[in-house]
Amino acid sequence: MSTSLPATMRALELRALDGKLESIALAERPVPRPGAGQVLVRIAASPINPSDLSFLQGNYVQKKLPIIPGFEASGTVVASGGGFMARALVGKRVACAAPPNGDGTWAEYMVTSALFCIPLQKNISLEQGASLIVNPLTAWALMDMAKRGRHRAVVQTAAASALGRMIFRLGQRFGIPTINIVRRQEQVELLQALGAKHVLNSNAINFTSDLKKLCHELDASLAFDAVAGELAGQVLSALPRQGRLIIYGGLSQQPGQFDPRALIFDDKHVEGFWLSTWQQKRNSVLKIRTALHVQKFLANELQTEIRARLPLAQAISGLQQYASGMTEGKILFVPHPH
Repeated sequence: MSTSLPATMRALELRALDGKLESIALAERPVPRPGAGQVLVRIAASPINPSDLSFLQGNYVQKKLPIIPGFEASGTVVASGGGFMARALVGKRVACAAPPNGDGTWAEYMVTSALFCIPLQKNISLEQGASLIVNPLTAWALMDMAKRGRHRAVVQTAAASALGRMIFRLGQRFGIPTINIVRRQEQVELLQALGAKHVLNSNAINFTSDLKKLCHELDASLAFDAVAGELAGQVLSALPRQGRLIIYGGLSQQPGQFDPRALIFDDKHVEGFWLSTWQQKRNSVLKIRTALHVQKFLANELQTEIRARLPLAQAISGLQQYASGMTEGKILFVPHPH
């Protein structure tokens, strides 16, 4: 590893999976060393995502504590542990994902597999690159299912979220109408201002009947759910016969509530989606091709709105801001502020 790199770094350290802000502290740690096939990334920016909040609460993947949180980031590869791909990335700007069992991205430096890095094209900023993986790739994967399955329309919950807006914009791009479910009137107005034609408030009196009517009118046979709980059951019930519900999140922190008759007599299906599993099933050529496609859309359909940029020392404030208004734009941790 280069001698020009510091011996230590600042990082956010999580000491308990209880969701309490006092369980996160700014710590001084040794700069990690990459092993074979790994790279060391100097982190430029890392977002807070809903999956990060779930992880802090102990409701996501489990890692041995203490651990550095954060699932994605952008930065520059500054060292390699050896191997063709790892060496080829040195000096490159990349979007990167944290290793499944190791420390994450909320730090000044991170070691990860070269396979978890996506070189950024010259026209992609490090800020947009920081959110390239979790939301844009998920939106692309879900809408790719809609295209390949030749679904005439799709339903989505949490439609005012950053990911929800990406799904809506891709739907416009691909000519696939979206039925967009939100839970507050201001979110209805937000999506309508973006050009959404079909927006439903799940707290409205006629929500269930309106949703079922729209699903049958548009033949919406595929749904993407980020909420679970009662809403997942309502969406499944509204879909036409042989409808397919893909659950990719659990924002309600409640189990999905389904009428078994929908599965038995209407031949409907409920499945889970996790981006990591989807990626693992794809070969290297497909991964590269998808990464190139997604970067072409980052300036428009897959653009991430950024609300604030904060140093690691302001992590508690950032987490509070994000949790109180997740539809208001991403909050980025910037470990090396200028």
